[in-house]
Amino acid sequence: MNLSPHYLIKILEQSGFMLKRSEGSHQLYYNPATNKTVIVPFHGGKDMKKGTFLAVLKQAGIDKNGLD
Repeated sequence: MNLSPHYLIKILEQSGFMLKRSEGSHQLYYNPATNKTVIVPFHGGKDMKKGTFLAVLKQAGIDKNGLD
């Protein structure tokens, strides 16, 4: 499984999330349709930990089983 923040952001944007603001090493994404906000840690291109990646997906309401 690809655990890069770039891949997570791509998934979020395909689900209707858009970048609301970026502060330091975290980016805040908002979905106006679902009124949900998620924070994506972005630390110098390093891969995220699997638990963090899955937690962001869960907060966004995205099913992890639909990913490759």
